[in-house]
Amino acid sequence: MNAPTILSVQVQEHKKLLVKFVNGIEKVYDCAQLSSMEIFQLLKNDAFFKSVKVDAGGYGISWNDEIDLSEYELWTNGVEVVMA
Repeated sequence: MNAPTILSVQVQEHKKLLVKFVNGIEKVYDCAQLSSMEIFQLLKNDAFFKSVKVDAGGYGISWNDEIDLSEYELWTNGVEVVMA
């Protein structure tokens, strides 16, 4: 299954991101799980973490040219927000 593209991303507490997809579904992605990987060490810096942006076309998010996550990763491993 193809993951939908990303409409927006918002920083949450505890290294989590709220990702809204073009189909209207919102998911929370926990970036704390990435902290054990060398490439993601900069995400421990709060100011850097808050600089996240949606990539052109909505095919992922990125912090810089080396640190990014695909729409597939966020869609597959994010937890859907259920509205009460």
